[in-house]
Amino acid sequence: MTGIVSVWSAELPLILASRSRIRLELIERAGLSPTVMVPDFDERAFEATLIRENLPPDERASALASEKARLASLLCPTQYAIGADQMLSCGQTVLHKPDTMDEARHQLAFLSGKTHQLTSAVSVARDGHILFTHRDQAQMTMRTLDQNQIEAYCSRAGAAILHSVGCYELEGLGVHLFDRVEGDFFTVLGLPLEPLIGFLRREGCLLL
Repeated sequence: MTGIVSVWSAELPLILASRSRIRLELIERAGLSPTVMVPDFDERAFEATLIRENLPPDERASALASEKARLASLLCPTQYAIGADQMLSCGQTVLHKPDTMDEARHQLAFLSGKTHQLTSAVSVARDGHILFTHRDQAQMTMRTLDQNQIEAYCSRAGAAILHSVGCYELEGLGVHLFDRVEGDFFTVLGLPLEPLIGFLRREGCLLL
């Protein structure tokens, strides 16, 4: 991304263990100059273990974020590594990123007219040790959508919604899906940014 000024002052680059475009953009725009390094990690298998341990969705988000950060930090010794995760729960149902546009349509139909909880978690690790973790939750109330509106949204938003839990990108056309959003905007986008920046500042990694 051009035109971004770095405020990162640590000797080695920051590692971001995520393929998320929006997380990378948020961190870059905050001047943290990350290097993307995504470890080989079966998230769904790891989550299945957490489910067997009866961890609620918000705690599973934290555990997933921490494991991503931990694994990335082992690949890049002495560097700070960020892991993040989002968990969407609606009643007793937990939704993940859809694999196909048909799955996206079904998810949107399921969420239509309901309030769901979106938990975003972030962790920072170094040399395999978790140094920081934080999670936050937003309450999302979706409009009642008919099939024509769902189809219009999917056809215009395109395959990008397959990269978003809940099939929406609130920074784009997804804003049209909601009656009410209660919570931090960065949390909705998948990264509690202010607490993360506060930790990195306390670690002496930032110029500002």
